[in-house]
Amino acid sequence: MCPRSRDDAMTSSPVDCEALIIGAGPAGLFAAFQLGMAGVHAHLVDVLDRPGGQCVELYPQKPIHDIPAHPAITGEQLAARLLEQAAPFDPVFHFRERAETMRQNPEGGFSVGMASGLSFHARALVIAAGGGSIQPKKPPLRGLDAFEGKSVFYAVRNKADFAGLDIVIAGGGDSALDWALELAPRAKSLTLLHRRKEFRAAAASVRRMRAMADAGQMRFQLGQLRGLIGENGQLRAVKAAHEGKTFDIPADRLLLFFGLTNKMGALSGWGMNMQGGQVVVNTENFESSIPGIFAIGDACIYPGKLKLILSGFHEAALMAQKACTYVHPDEHHAFVHSTSSEILAEKLKERN
Repeated sequence: MCPRSRDDAMTSSPVDCEALIIGAGPAGLFAAFQLGMAGVHAHLVDVLDRPGGQCVELYPQKPIHDIPAHPAITGEQLAARLLEQAAPFDPVFHFRERAETMRQNPEGGFSVGMASGLSFHARALVIAAGGGSIQPKKPPLRGLDAFEGKSVFYAVRNKADFAGLDIVIAGGGDSALDWALELAPRAKSLTLLHRRKEFRAAAASVRRMRAMADAGQMRFQLGQLRGLIGENGQLRAVKAAHEGKTFDIPADRLLLFFGLTNKMGALSGWGMNMQGGQVVVNTENFESSIPGIFAIGDACIYPGKLKLILSGFHEAALMAQKACTYVHPDEHHAFVHSTSSEILAEKLKERN
């Protein structure tokens, strides 16, 4: 399902909205649904080019096993289900947007400015940006940017794109091991390149990798990347080095898994109480130290916090009950189950 998005390239006047959600990952998507249930229409902004957050960027086709009622669901599938769930409330998405500035308006609500120049006026503000904007850690390789998105990648979005190719995976964490095990049976050849024998990955994955390497189903190579060989963005090989010796490894595709940097960026300067890069919230309604600004998912911190997707869902539900009082302060608000929600029933009727 394609979410409704806006092209704001030519928009100079602020976008008026009832609630602005910063972050379109699982917590942000479910927040759009919960706000809709409370009679609040939401706009969502995200620095990525599509909804889903880290689920879609890091493990779109890997199974997640701790979502209630889904013994196994991929990150991509989860994002699609959440979009389908929120669709009756017609949330509006603004992609490739990074929140930069925030000021409280005298008449109430907030003015939020994006790095692009786009701005919003919102009665309630929900931070669901995880640990902040996701940036892969990149090795200092000359000419790397010319290969990015063509034959060098930082995530796997479609396993079929790697079938029958010579693949090199660089890294020693869970992502590197997981994708090496997943892609090796599909590849023409697969080499896992890591600078040392020890790994930061699950022990079971390391054992499986070594067993596959011993069986000739993949190759483990000690070493560090030193360069890329190819033309016009297409790799032919990667150059690596170990113990003073350099060598080339044939490669059509290079996957780099050196970790991610998550930065709250400008949000950390908005005046909210912060702890370790996360927004401090109460557990009654997940409001920050600034009334009307909420934080949910990995963006928030409180005693006993667990960084689980299902925790973000719980936080979104309680947040919406309070946020609606800022958007419609003159209305009576009462909690309603989805089975008896007149708002949801009407929205579903309109779509059928």
